[in-house]
Amino acid sequence: MASLMQELLEVLEQEEKQYEKLIELNDIKRDSVIKANIDELGKVTTQEQEIASVLLNLSNKRGGILNDMATVLGKEPKDMTINKMIGYLESQPEEQKLLIERRDRLLEVGTQMRMLNQQNEALLNQALEMVEFDLTLLRSMRQAPETANYNRNAYNTGDLLGSSGFDAKQ
Repeated sequence: MASLMQELLEVLEQEEKQYEKLIELNDIKRDSVIKANIDELGKVTTQEQEIASVLLNLSNKRGGILNDMATVLGKEPKDMTINKMIGYLESQPEEQKLLIERRDRLLEVGTQMRMLNQQNEALLNQALEMVEFDLTLLRSMRQAPETANYNRNAYNTGDLLGSSGFDAKQ
């Protein structure tokens, strides 16, 4: 059981380090969005995907370790969580304390990551709104106004004026 506990603590520490890497990348990502540096944003996204893959592997490993711990304790593996494991460690206060500390640090980093993701989401939405505004402005500048010509049935024919700025005769 002690080796499983040590392995669980190591996995939680590795997960925390991966989330810290994501937080570091967030500064670069934010600057890339603000400066509209698409190349840099692409590089950051690739690095984030690699870290997400590592995090998924660590999460699966953590789940396997918790299942093994549940089996050793005679508990139902599918119901085992870190919080329940902390409760089962009442007779081992040192291990319990270490697990609580790692869990709390991981939760803190996760909360920080969630806040940064919300900020990035707001930045990206603003950037998209700006692009949409620019496109609408460009379209409206290129579209010529319609004439007030009507056909026999009193419907607007929808003829467009020429797109050159002035119709001056010389």
